Amino acid sequence: MVLSELKGMKEVDSSNVDSIYASRYVQNELPRWSLPEREFPKDAAYQVIADELMLDGNPRLNFASFVTTWMEPECDKLMLGALSKNYIDMDEYPITTELQDRCVNMIARLFNASLEEGQTAIGAGTVGSSEAIMLAGLAFKRKWQLERKAKGLPFDKPNMVTGANVHVVWEKFANYFEVELRAVKLREDYYVMDPAKAVEMCDENTICVSAILGSTYNGEFEDVETLNNLLEKKNKEKGWHIPIHVDAASGGFVAPFLYPDLVWDFRLPLVKSINVSGHKYGLVYPGVGWVVWRSKEDLPEELIFHVNYLGADQPTFTLNFSKGASQIIAQYYQFIRLGFEGYSKIIANCAKNAKTLAESIVATGRFKLLSKPQGVPLVAFSLKDKRKFDEFDIADGLRRHGWTVSAYTMAPDAQQTTLLRVVVREDFSRGLSDRLVEDLKKVLKTLDSQPAKLVQAVAEVIQEQHHELANSNATVEDIKQTVEHDVPFHEMVKKLSDAHNHRKKAQAHKLHSIHKTNGVC
Repeated sequence: MVLSELKGMKEVDSSNVDSIYASRYVQNELPRWSLPEREFPKDAAYQVIADELMLDGNPRLNFASFVTTWMEPECDKLMLGALSKNYIDMDEYPITTELQDRCVNMIARLFNASLEEGQTAIGAGTVGSSEAIMLAGLAFKRKWQLERKAKGLPFDKPNMVTGANVHVVWEKFANYFEVELRAVKLREDYYVMDPAKAVEMCDENTICVSAILGSTYNGEFEDVETLNNLLEKKNKEKGWHIPIHVDAASGGFVAPFLYPDLVWDFRLPLVKSINVSGHKYGLVYPGVGWVVWRSKEDLPEELIFHVNYLGADQPTFTLNFSKGASQIIAQYYQFIRLGFEGYSKIIANCAKNAKTLAESIVATGRFKLLSKPQGVPLVAFSLKDKRKFDEFDIADGLRRHGWTVSAYTMAPDAQQTTLLRVVVREDFSRGLSDRLVEDLKKVLKTLDSQPAKLVQAVAEVIQEQHHELANSNATVEDIKQTVEHDVPFHEMVKKLSDAHNHRKKAQAHKLHSIHKTNGVC
């Protein structure tokens, strides 16, 4: 009876009843190059992608990045509900537009813009600080061009002055919008832009000088007040009107709460625009940024586009058009949820944890601090002795313990300096700090027990360059033992060491180029 009933049943698609891990969807190679011919069940599609994503790093343990990796569940709900909203549809989503305007007003006043009660600030939400910087740069270039045209002067060779430590987006702006970038080189133990040298590089074609509030390399604040004073004097002498932009991507939501007496913002007359990343210490998931201008006169009207085909007149100044609304809503949530008091507590806690971490790292006796007491809450540090291993080896060792810590070279002309950097964010607790230091000590112990990289390199060079050794049965290990213990080889080791160091410098320069291409965010 049972057998006859079973025989009469329709054949069932096994993909609907099999466990996902017993189905064909995990047995076959995943599509890589072409759209698959057939559908995937939704649970199978979810699972195979989720499995691959497990191989990504853990964002909470990624201390190479400044971007926010934790928000309250209530904000997560707001963001999830706004995922389908296209911010640019202002007529359809007027409340979202209103929230953006409120954020702009709050940020401008936080940066001490001179605004009367109820006066609307000039600014915009952007896709990170990258778009914000592009918009600010375009405003400076267009205003300079208009002024030159009105005077009948050439306007085809604009330049801007920055430090060599700027984020790669400034190089992108200069390249994409045909502006000469004049970079003030760094020097040993001085890893930010020198204001005096920056002013020296200015001329009548300079559209702006950009200062950084929180260098991406070591978190240090540049001296915007000194730059303003020197540039004011230069402008007066030459009859110029060169303004200042402050790239406060990292420090804009740090300085007002941690260093309220530091003068860097619209309190300085030459500061005409400021950008800040909401997704860094603004405490919002990536990627939202903001740009604000001192006044309406600092943003040329001809850069603002007015469109009405979505239902109403919409003034926009953006590089893109469509973008999600969720990050803007999240930024407003953080502003009203935390207020000045809440931000102050969080940033102060970050600074405290950074200080504790720095003290623990220095206590190992192996490192020199490159970050400064006043700056973004991070710890930048460099090895004192690099004969056996370097910062890149340490970063690689920490990755084996689950930590992502960036290792990189400084900008020109300090690229001989290599360093590690740990960004201390809101979700970096004292417990994580202690665990990181413990694992750092383990990595150091492991690297100490291994043969020096120099010895390995010298042994390989000896084997390459000495025909009789290359043709003998001597292995690299044999030669390493000889190099380490045989006194007559010491002179040869020194010569080959110099050659090895030259190769390492070339490698460091290459790594710096890669770093500048990818950006250290």
